[in-house]
Amino acid sequence: MKKLLAIFILSFFISPLFAEDYSEMSTQELIEIMGYVEKKNISKFKRELNQRVPTMSAKEKTKYKANLEKMKK
Repeated sequence: MKKLLAIFILSFFISPLFAEDYSEMSTQELIEIMGYVEKKNISKFKRELNQRVPTMSAKEKTKYKANLEKMKK
């Protein structure tokens, strides 16, 4: 039972890194993976992120702007 729970928890935290459906991720998660998205998924990622910019809190916008440089590389 503990192994099953550990696998579930581990997959819960790792799966967003491989997800292509960015609409399921929180804004905070999107901001955190800026610069680490595979090139084949970048257009979907940017589209979802740009949709969320108007509704971001001040704290999220600050982190977003700080991470913009990571996306340009």
